[in-house]
Amino acid sequence: MRPLLAMIWLISGCASHSTAETEVGVLVCKIGLGCAQKGVQETIYPPGSTTFFAPFIRDFYRFDTKVQNLEMLMDAKRGDRAERDDIQFKTTDGNDISMDVTVSWTIDPKRAHLLLQTIGTSTNEVKDKLVRPMARTLVRDVLNELDSESVYNSDKRFEKAEKAKGVLQEALLPHGVIVQQVILHEHRFHPEYEKVIHDRKLAEQRAQQLKSEAEAAAQEALRNLETARGQVASQIAQATGELQQAKLTADAEYFKQQQNADAILAERSAKAKAIQKRNEALRGSGGRAMVKLRMAEALEGKSIIIIPSGGSGVGINKLDLNKLIESAAVQSEVTGKE
Repeated sequence: MRPLLAMIWLISGCASHSTAETEVGVLVCKIGLGCAQKGVQETIYPPGSTTFFAPFIRDFYRFDTKVQNLEMLMDAKRGDRAERDDIQFKTTDGNDISMDVTVSWTIDPKRAHLLLQTIGTSTNEVKDKLVRPMARTLVRDVLNELDSESVYNSDKRFEKAEKAKGVLQEALLPHGVIVQQVILHEHRFHPEYEKVIHDRKLAEQRAQQLKSEAEAAAQEALRNLETARGQVASQIAQATGELQQAKLTADAEYFKQQQNADAILAERSAKAKAIQKRNEALRGSGGRAMVKLRMAEALEGKSIIIIPSGGSGVGINKLDLNKLIESAAVQSEVTGKE
C-alpha cells in the first residue's frame, strides 16, 4: 500500500518540460526507478514536444540545434567576446599575421546525450568548452601552413579554409558537433610589412597598367598599319585602273592614227602611181604631141612679133616652132621625172 501511495504522489507532482522548435531534450535520471538506467538517457526528446517528469529525481536539459556562429574577430564590438579575439599565426616565411575567423556549426541531435555526458549542459557550454578551444587551435595550425604571398591569394585562402573545416570536423564530430563552414575574413600583417606589401602591390599594378597600355598601343599601331595597307592597296588599285584605262585609250588612239596613216599612205601611193603612169605616157611620141597641142592652144590667137637681130638692122631670126615645142617637151619630161 505504501509503494502505491508513493507512486501516486510522484505522478501527481510531475513537472512539465517542453522543447522549442529548434531544441532537443535529454533526460537525466538521478535514480534508476522508471528509467532504463541511472544517469543520462540515450532517448532524445524532439523539438516542439512537452513531457512530464517527476521532480527532484529527474533533470531535463535542452540543446539548441540551429546553426551557431563562433566569431573570433579583432573588433570587440562584433565578436563573441568583448575583447580582441582574432586568430594570430606566423607564416612559413616568418611574418606575424592576424585574421578574423568565423566557424559555423550545429549540434547533432542524435548525439546530444553525448555532449551532456562529456561537455556541458547547454549549447553555450558546448561552444565555450569544446568548439572554441578546438577551433582556435586547429584553424591556427592550418593557417600556419601559408606563406605571406598566399595570404593575398583568395584561392589559397579558400583552400586552407576548406582544409580547416575538414580537420575541425574530424575532431568535433565524435562529440556530436557538425562543422558547417570555416570562413576566413580580413587579415592584417605587421604595419611595416603591410606597407612593404602595399607598395609592392601598387608597383605591380602600375607595371600591369603600363603593360596594358603598351599592348593597347601595339594594337592601335597594328590597326593603323592595316588601315594604311588598305588605303595603299586602294590607291594602287585605283592607279592600276587608271593606267589600264589610259593604256586602252592610247591603244585606241594609236590604232586610229595607224589607220589614218595607212589611208594617207594608200592615197599618196595611188597618186604617185598615177603621176608615174602619166609621166611614162608623156615620155613617148604621144607626150610630145600633147605638148605641141598644148603649145598650139596656148599660142592660138597670139600675135607673133619678129625682132631684127643684126647690127645693121637687116638680119632676121626665124622662129622655129618645132624646136620650141621639142624644147618645151624635153623640159616637161625633165620636170616630170623630178
